[in-house]
Amino acid sequence: MTRFVGLTGGIGAGKSEALAAFERLGAATLSTDRVAHDLLEDEEVRAALIERWGAGIAPGDAVDRDLVGEIVFNDPEELAWLESITHPRVGAHVLEWRQSLDPEVPVAVVEVPLLFEAAMEDAFDATVAVVAADELRDERLRERGQGGLAGREERQLDQAEKERRADHVIRNDASLVELESEVRRLIEELSAKEPG
Repeated sequence: MTRFVGLTGGIGAGKSEALAAFERLGAATLSTDRVAHDLLEDEEVRAALIERWGAGIAPGDAVDRDLVGEIVFNDPEELAWLESITHPRVGAHVLEWRQSLDPEVPVAVVEVPLLFEAAMEDAFDATVAVVAADELRDERLRERGQGGLAGREERQLDQAEKERRADHVIRNDASLVELESEVRRLIEELSAKEPG
């Protein structure tokens, strides 16, 4: 029976790197950020965006993601509206993905950045938080051109709270080799337990 795992963590802690390590080590993986990103190309979603924000949001039939970002990150009401359109579709996609898994897959991991904020922990057999030192997270964000941690975590629980709530914690303060070693240890631990 597959263990269904929710993966979260602080901004810049390395959730995507951890998800990639899970995949390399044989886990089935899914990123809800990737699903939400792809949803902006869905015809119904695109039509709703155009109805709400005008044709300029999708010049040439392709949604202008940068413009969507400008709109929603400066206006909590617009962000809530967008999430009301995308979140149910993301949830349906995750459910469909889970049901399509081969029962022989020992571990299936879904990356959900706002897992605890959205009260989704009960949907999983186990939760994992990826954490890293604040200085390192800040440096990673700057390297990605995202301007560091300042002001980026208002909608999220702080990292310490995510760590406290999670069933398992992966520290990502060192090399990718050490991260993969942590993930391997956790897969072995998860595979040895019966799903809840």
